[in-house]
Amino acid sequence: MSTDRAVDLLFYGLILLLPLSALLARRIPLGQTVRMALIWIAIFGTAFLIFAQRDRLAGLLPGRASPDGVVRIAMAPDGHFWADVRVNGVARHMLVDSGATTTALSVETAKAAGVALDESPFGTMVDTANGRVMADHASIAQLRVGPIVLDDVGAIVSPSFGRQDVIGMNVLRRLRSWRVERGELILNDKP
Repeated sequence: MSTDRAVDLLFYGLILLLPLSALLARRIPLGQTVRMALIWIAIFGTAFLIFAQRDRLAGLLPGRASPDGVVRIAMAPDGHFWADVRVNGVARHMLVDSGATTTALSVETAKAAGVALDESPFGTMVDTANGRVMADHASIAQLRVGPIVLDDVGAIVSPSFGRQDVIGMNVLRRLRSWRVERGELILNDKP
C-alpha cells in the first residue's frame, strides 16, 4: 500500500471516529447509533453521487431558461443538443443542428402545429445526411425556445424526415449569438 493511500485511510478513519465517539459519549444504545450512522452515510453517499454525476444528470434537464433571453441546453448523452420547443404553441423536442441549413419538420409536427404545406406548389430537393429527399416549403408563424420567440420562421417538411424535427441555421443566425461552452449550447437573444 502506498504512503498516500495509507494517509487517506487514516484521514477517513479519523473522520468516522469523531462522530462515532461523540455518539458513544452520549451513551446512546448501539442499535440506535448504528442506525443513525447508516442514515448519515446514506445522506452523504447520495449527495456525493449527485455531485459526482452532475454532468450526466444535467442531460436530463432539457434546457435551463433565464428570463433575459438566454437559453442553456446541456449536451445529451448522445452528443447532440435537444431543445424543448413550441411550434405554433405545440410542444416538440427538436434537435439543434448547426449543419442543417433550414429548420425541418416532420409531417406529424407540421399538421399538429397547423403549418400550411401549400405555400408553394413546387417541392424542392434537399440534401440530407440520408441522401436527397423531396420537401415542401412552409412557414412557422411562431417558434419559441424558452424566452426566445421568433416569428415567421421558414421550414421544410417531408415524410422522409420520419418523426425527426430539426432546428437549423436559419433559426440560429436570427439570434444575437449562440455558442457551445463546456458541453452546453447557449442561445442568446437578449438585446
